[in-house]
This record gives sequence, C-alpha cells and structure tokens, in this order.
Amino acid sequence: MDIPQSVIDVIHRALQEDIGHGDITTSLLIPEESKSRARYIAKGSFVLAGLPFVQEVFRNLDSSIVLNAFHNDGSKVKQGDVIAEISGRIHTILKGERVSLNILQRLSGIATLTSMYVKRIEGLKAKIVDTRKTTPCQRIMEKYAVRVGGGYNHRFGLFDGILIKDNHIKALESIKKAVRAAKKGHHLFKIEVEVKNLKELQESIEAGADIVMLDNMPVHDMKEAVEIAKGRVMLEASGNIKLENVREVAETGVDLISVGALTHSAIAADISLKIVK
Repeated sequence: MDIPQSVIDVIHRALQEDIGHGDITTSLLIPEESKSRARYIAKGSFVLAGLPFVQEVFRNLDSSIVLNAFHNDGSKVKQGDVIAEISGRIHTILKGERVSLNILQRLSGIATLTSMYVKRIEGLKAKIVDTRKTTPCQRIMEKYAVRVGGGYNHRFGLFDGILIKDNHIKALESIKKAVRAAKKGHHLFKIEVEVKNLKELQESIEAGADIVMLDNMPVHDMKEAVEIAKGRVMLEASGNIKLENVREVAETGVDLISVGALTHSAIAADISLKIVK
C-alpha cells in the first residue's frame, strides 16, 4: 500500500520519541555491526493488521533491513504463530522493536474488535462504520485497521462530509435552516443530520437530508424510524452500541451502525518480538 506522508511523519516522530539520542543499553552491550533475525510471534488469537506500517518503521531506520511476512493483514492468527521475521543489524531491530510492536498490536486490536462486530450482524444489511474517535494523528492507520477487520469508514474528518449535529442546529435554531445552508454551500456532498427523536427525523426528511443519524435512540424508536423513512433517507444508528446489542440494532433495518468503540476502546493484541539465535 502507498503510505501517506503524514503517516510516515508520525512514524518518524514516534521513533524520535523512543530513541532520542540513542539506545544506550544496546550500544553498551552489542557490537554495532552484529546481525541477527527476530520474529513477531502471536501470543493470542486475533485479526492481523499493520504490517505495511511495521515495514515503514524499519525503512525509516535502515533500508537494508528485510521483513518477511508469513501472514497478511486480515489473516486470523492464533497463539504461537510466527507473523513475520525481520533480519539485519541487531541495533536497528531493537531500535524499531517497541514502535513497530505498538503499531502492530494497536491496529490488530482494532481489526479484531471490528471483525467481532461484523460477525455479530452477519446476514443483515447494516454496515459497521467507524467514527472520528481516534488517537490524535493516527487516524489513517486506525481507520485502515477498521477496513482490515471488515468494517467501513465514516467521514475521515470535518473536511470530507457534511454532518449537522445538535450544536449546529442550536446555533441556527432549526434543522430546516441548517440543511438549507448546507445545500447552498456544497451541492456535491450528501447531507447527514443527527437527530434525537422521531420528530426531528421527520423534520430532517422534509428538509431534504440524505442521511439521518439516530443518536442514542431506543431500539423500538429505531424500528419506527425505519417505517417513517421508507427508504427515503439512509439511517445510521449511533450511540451506546455494544457487542451485546449490535445485532438487535441491525435487525431494526438501519443502513449503518457507527461504533466509536472500534477505535477508542479496542484492546491491543498480544504480540512479542524475539531474537532468533
């Protein structure tokens, strides 16, 4: 994959943060030109994500480092599996160890959690989508992991989609005014409106919204919202979505289910990097 410069910059800063003026311990203990191999080993079962970024970590440090992957992103690995092997100077391997593991563990955790949500709604039309609740400056990587796990990306930021939320509506005093203003400014974008009840849903449909986000609505209201919409707008369920209730939400007939937990609450996968003698 082509890694955007913004991500390359983040990886570079992460390495600077960790290495600083140098790896004191390794410099004292190991001759500078010593070479070896090291293996990324799964210490549990999970969906793998992040290998292109691991490659970039070591490319940033030393272009002569070689990474051989035995599994691809999206693969389901199990405890004891060797994910990849890296070979080259030990100094470089150890300098990149922590940053590469942090990325691989974090993204694999997101992909794994996403895959669990996707599995729960299997056979239904709804799609699992992410949110902007991501780690600052790591959004590209984390949204990539959501896709690897079988989910879909919502808007990337404030610049690539119109989402009229409660504060916008309060500022303009009505949904109708907000939608009208949005239509005047950007006719090529679909317009999504966040609503908290069925009355606001009806107002959004009448105002010409394309998508309506049902924010923290009870399931019985979501079912009624689907009946009211009758396919005239896409419906997105959002707020308090958990693994325990996501299928019940999907069964209402909504089109999208956005889950902030995919990126803000995923547990990192357990992976180690071990030198091979």
